[in-house]
Amino acid sequence: MTTSSSERGVSLGMPELPAPAYPDDVRARLESDAREVIARYPDSRSALLPLLHLVQSEEGHVTRTGMQFCADMLDLTTAEVTAVATFYTMYRRRPSGDYQVGVCTNTLCAVMGGDAIFESLQEHLGVGNGETTEDGKVTLEHIECNAACDFAPVVMVNWEFFDDQTPASARGLVDDLRAGRPVTPTRGAPLCTFKETARILAGFPDERDGAVAAGGSAGPASLAGLKLAKGEVPAARVVHPRDGGPHDAPQDAPQDRAVHDPSPTEHLSSHDAPQDTSASDPSHPAGPTAEEGE
Repeated sequence: MTTSSSERGVSLGMPELPAPAYPDDVRARLESDAREVIARYPDSRSALLPLLHLVQSEEGHVTRTGMQFCADMLDLTTAEVTAVATFYTMYRRRPSGDYQVGVCTNTLCAVMGGDAIFESLQEHLGVGNGETTEDGKVTLEHIECNAACDFAPVVMVNWEFFDDQTPASARGLVDDLRAGRPVTPTRGAPLCTFKETARILAGFPDERDGAVAAGGSAGPASLAGLKLAKGEVPAARVVHPRDGGPHDAPQDAPQDRAVHDPSPTEHLSSHDAPQDTSASDPSHPAGPTAEEGE
């Protein structure tokens, strides 16, 4: 006895119906915005990334309709557009919440408590990674490094920073978002919805009062090397511990001895200082090398 393909649950590979079109008024508005974006580039296909943000700002995620729109505007195939939209994680492929709550679970944030925060939020919200709460407010996901390690563990909401988080503070954050209470990022621009964020990423100005002036910045630890390179802070003066300097001086010795400034040819760390070897010091030759197994 044989069974049909439908009884076996086998798909016959029927082609997918064409994507539905945007309503005429929506398409006219998006076309106007798209032409403004495309005009910024010498090669129109270079506008694909911002156009994907543009269609994402319309529906909250990149739909088949949105990808068809991008293909039409840029004279690309839908396969070419889909290849890009599925490559970058910043483009959502299914409906998501007004607030994308991302918990960094990369190495340092994880060690500092990021894993605990993510687990706590999953239990508190009743959702898994990439899932959205029933009220459509919050989509939870774990994300890779946000280049804010000096503020670990970090949570981002629609790409705005919330630094030095704990499981308790993160739970309070998502509760405020769901309740519609004002939430202020640790640094950076005021928070807006994911659709509004997508439109800004498409290249359109953020017209909210004070939003541009409130741009975020790196923390002191991140900027230390840059300030040193620019000469904004004096370089540390290191005393070589082998030169009989202050490190070796008795406590009751005079303290007016000048601190040694190493020359460019000297090593700034005793760990990097040249060590005596058989090649550099014939009076202390190395012993014979033992054969393996001896």
